[in-house]
Amino acid sequence: MVVGSWLQSPFGRFADVMIETSDGERVLVAPSTAIAEFVSTTYTFDRVVLGDVSSEVSRDGFTLAGPDLEISGRVGGPAPFDTLLRLVPSRLASAPAWLRVIDPVAARLVPGVRTAGSAGHGRREYYGVTRTRKIDAVDAVYRGTHLGAVTALHPPVRFGFSSAPSTPQLVSVTTTIDLP
Repeated sequence: MVVGSWLQSPFGRFADVMIETSDGERVLVAPSTAIAEFVSTTYTFDRVVLGDVSSEVSRDGFTLAGPDLEISGRVGGPAPFDTLLRLVPSRLASAPAWLRVIDPVAARLVPGVRTAGSAGHGRREYYGVTRTRKIDAVDAVYRGTHLGAVTALHPPVRFGFSSAPSTPQLVSVTTTIDLP
């Protein structure tokens, strides 16, 4: 799962969830038709589920609730590369020109992860990460099934041009999408 807890967006504050099931089905859980249309034009899904999605992040953990989905987790210390990421000024860290330059380096340091790429439908997308923290524990239920303990992400998710880090993380990221 990739949970988006958007503090600012053209749609205001919202949360959404991208899920890839063990059989490869890609599901978007979104709070409105407008958000679902925008996100599913940017990423690839087999199914879209609409309904209230709420998320809360605190210093020590996080919760998320949505249709057929309940998650709570405990956040730990810095994830790999957190110290390095925090050395980059936030304006630079989210600048598309910078993200294009560092994309090859990011892809080698964190396999499957990209900072710049084609998001489909003529869109270009950029991920500017400023902070990463480990997820130490999670309790998640999806469609009535407990998902088990925190484990490495394998294989990579297939929603767009980039996956998520293989080590479960809470990531502070600025996403920029250039529309055609």
